[in-house]
Amino acid sequence: PPPPPPPPPFFFHPQPAIPDPLWSRGLGDVYKRQTLAFPKVLNASSSLKIIDGDTIILNSVKIRFYGIDTPEIKQTCIDNYGHTYSCGIRAKLELEKIIGSRKISCIKKTKDRYKRSISICYVDENDINSLMVKRGWALAYRKYSKKYVKDEAIAKLNDAGMWSGKFIAPWKWRRMKNKKVR
Repeated sequence: PPPPPPPPPFFFHPQPAIPDPLWSRGLGDVYKRQTLAFPKVLNASSSLKIIDGDTIILNSVKIRFYGIDTPEIKQTCIDNYGHTYSCGIRAKLELEKIIGSRKISCIKKTKDRYKRSISICYVDENDINSLMVKRGWALAYRKYSKKYVKDEAIAKLNDAGMWSGKFIAPWKWRRMKNKKVR
């Protein structure tokens, strides 16, 4: 007989031994439970598409990085020489550089109103969300989390990425663009 299959590369969350009403209603992916929470690990990348600096599609699941916000693709910033550049595209390029051709995995925290998985993602056990903030191409999204505030302070202190020039916080930039459209 053939050997048994290898164990899965990441841990999984089996159904609890004690009946849990969330599981019986098919809501096992709700992780804001007050009791023991099992984070959902999305398998390492076999199919990856980078949308922008804080959004990817991993194995057909749309993922928004938890606790950070990067410039939108069409957003521009001003560098330390006073020149305008596309900081949204630059943030996407930085994410591509961080990931390279390596496999990534993500731990789902929740879902947003657009049904995207809000996740912390890793490459070589390094928190990608944190790296984007430390390198200055993402801001800590304080509205949703304080997890990356210290990383932002490091980036600002080192004039990393956008911090070397002038920029509008992505959430403010989106608000300004939405007002112009209306």
